[in-house]
Amino acid sequence: MNIPSKDEFVATFSIVGYDPKNQEWGVAVQSKFLGVGALVPWAKAGAGAIATQSWCNTSYGPKGLELLEKGLNAEEVMQELLKDDEGREYRQVGIVDYRGGSATFSGKSCFDWAGGIKGENFACQGNILVNKETVQALADTFNNAKGDLADRLVAALDAAQSAGGDSRGKQSAALLVVKEKGGYGGFNDRYVDLRVDDHPEPIKELARLLKLYKLYFYKTKEGNIVKLEGQTLQEIKQMLQKTGYYEGEINDIYDESFKEWLKKFYLTENFDERIREDQYIDKEVLEFLRDFSKGK
Repeated sequence: MNIPSKDEFVATFSIVGYDPKNQEWGVAVQSKFLGVGALVPWAKAGAGAIATQSWCNTSYGPKGLELLEKGLNAEEVMQELLKDDEGREYRQVGIVDYRGGSATFSGKSCFDWAGGIKGENFACQGNILVNKETVQALADTFNNAKGDLADRLVAALDAAQSAGGDSRGKQSAALLVVKEKGGYGGFNDRYVDLRVDDHPEPIKELARLLKLYKLYFYKTKEGNIVKLEGQTLQEIKQMLQKTGYYEGEINDIYDESFKEWLKKFYLTENFDERIREDQYIDKEVLEFLRDFSKGK
């Protein structure tokens, strides 16, 4: 076996997490390594999630998910992945299973600082780090942060970077969250899949992209709607007209003709997941339209 140099390691800190309330599994990762999102994060709805790093064995991703699907828990999957791998002492892995059981492994030959922490619904780990506080910050922030799984995972990355981070610096980051039928149009489970392949502030950029992603791809929050009537409807018609999406009269009449104009706006501006067939508009879309029209 060829022993890798320090530069060949995916020097990384990552967190694997599970949200039992919303049935979401995910991985967030940052590294001084180009395109870390292509190697480290693996997840499948109803099975679990895996981060594979250090002298990265990418076969751990698909093999591990297959074992998780068969019902093995996180610790059992970890043992199966490691037992026949002659390079296991150079590997680092984090796993959560479909019930939130977790496991983390750092081989004895991982470069310092290297280690991991596991707990209910999460596993976090890192190698070639400034300090162990980086991994502790991942765990503490995940346990205490508010928001959905994607928010908590990115918050954990940000806190870990502030606590020390990768001793070699920053380059790329990624976020993968899966849930049953969570992908675009409900056709797959890739609820959030974002990558920052090369950037001076990859975690900040990942957080910016997540904010945009939630606007364009998340569905309308329950109750977060406004009825299209009266002054609100007139205001919307004025804004749509100003932005080139409406050519009718400015009045408070809601009819099929206006619905078609509004649908054109939704589809052109990529709000496919927030289209409504009733006489309401998503409040976040309305705020976007207000900001958008100001620039016209």
